[in-house]
Amino acid sequence: MSDRTPRRPQAFRLDDPGVVLAEEGHAAPRGAVIVTPTPTESPDDLAPLPLPPPKTSRWGQLFWTGLGGLVSLGVGLAITKLVEDLFARADWLGYVGLVFALALALASLAILAREAFGLMRLRTLNHLREQAAEAVAKDDRRLAETVTTELLAIAATSPRLFRARTELSGHLGAIIDGADLIRLTERLLMGPLDAEATQLVSNAAKRVSVVTAVSPRAAVDLIFVLVTAIGLVRRLALLYGGRPGALGMVRLFRQVVTHLAVTGGMAAGDSLIQQVVGHGIAAKLSARLGEGVVNGLLTARLGLAAIEVTRPLPFVALPAPALGDVASGLISRGELKESPKEGQKLPSDRTQP
Repeated sequence: MSDRTPRRPQAFRLDDPGVVLAEEGHAAPRGAVIVTPTPTESPDDLAPLPLPPPKTSRWGQLFWTGLGGLVSLGVGLAITKLVEDLFARADWLGYVGLVFALALALASLAILAREAFGLMRLRTLNHLREQAAEAVAKDDRRLAETVTTELLAIAATSPRLFRARTELSGHLGAIIDGADLIRLTERLLMGPLDAEATQLVSNAAKRVSVVTAVSPRAAVDLIFVLVTAIGLVRRLALLYGGRPGALGMVRLFRQVVTHLAVTGGMAAGDSLIQQVVGHGIAAKLSARLGEGVVNGLLTARLGLAAIEVTRPLPFVALPAPALGDVASGLISRGELKESPKEGQKLPSDRTQP
């Protein structure tokens, strides 16, 4: 039972001198109407956005442009000379060489178009994440609707999000606040993808842990970890709507490593120490198996950074996956029981007094 008496609803004007705002440390006048403002979410409470990809200098861009142009001209002149030599030997050889040259040119144009589309898609996802954070901070309804509409268009080809798209489209015009619309979009569209992304990172960490624990060569460990990390980043990008090609993967991997080094380096070190030392791996397991566990934890941390970079929305309504969520299968939380020696009785065999 509460000793407070229920207050009846009151109507008043905001410009009434008898209406005051509640302030800490200041007593309100007797008989005044006290108005307590609703706390709003500040931009500092939002999840930090991944750092933008590092920008190259203009001189570097000019260097790579000039080098690429010279290499392209050299390859073109070499192919032209080869086709001319084939025509000089026989007409049918020249036509065969010309067909091969046209096939090479067509395939090169298709690959360049795919690379350009992949880079544009990655840039679009980064822009959507920044717009979503701004819409939540400013409670901008129009900006939030723009972000939601673009995400629905990106997710239109994903069968796993059919039900989420249908439900979100039905609620699109019924939500007034921009921040609430972003939160609903995150719960419906990002929720299933986050669960699948967490499982992908967990599986990759387990594979790295097992392979590096049983591999006899350090070179094999390095190659396997590198291939697994690149494949994991690519699968996460495809899961969240990105379609990176070769150049897109280079850009995306640089962004993941930069985000991991700048924003997650200390957290990764603390988590690794807690996981490894807290479970007594060094004391109970062999050094090789402990090394495999550490490599698995590092792969898991890289996957978490990739999730934050490739995800088109910041973590606002849903919690960001932690290292314990993706690396829980690497180390058992129970104590490792030693097998009893010969002639030694188990605790259950002891006779009770």
